[in-house]
Amino acid sequence: MKEFLEKRWNITGGWVQISLILIVFSITGSSSMILGKYLLSFLGLEKDQLSPWIWYPCRVIIIFFLYQILLLWIGFMFGQFKFFYAFEKKMWERMIKPFQKNNKLEN
Repeated sequence: MKEFLEKRWNITGGWVQISLILIVFSITGSSSMILGKYLLSFLGLEKDQLSPWIWYPCRVIIIFFLYQILLLWIGFMFGQFKFFYAFEKKMWERMIKPFQKNNKLEN
């Protein structure tokens, strides 16, 4: 398992770095859910005041972007900013790729 994660994530820090990365992922996930709830309340988007068709998509969108910010910030706090910056960069490239124009079709 250790070798698989080191190869997949391109890291060399062994179990210490793997543990730090997993801790950052877990803290970020929990924090984004908790802070997302408070952010929605702050914005006046209460679950009992809105249709579920509006409230749940708003919650998912807010939590998604909050997660991205927290992942870099908490990764920085644990000394893993370089890993998480590269991780997010790769993730955003994969998400944006389907929406980019294919230059081969234009020629």
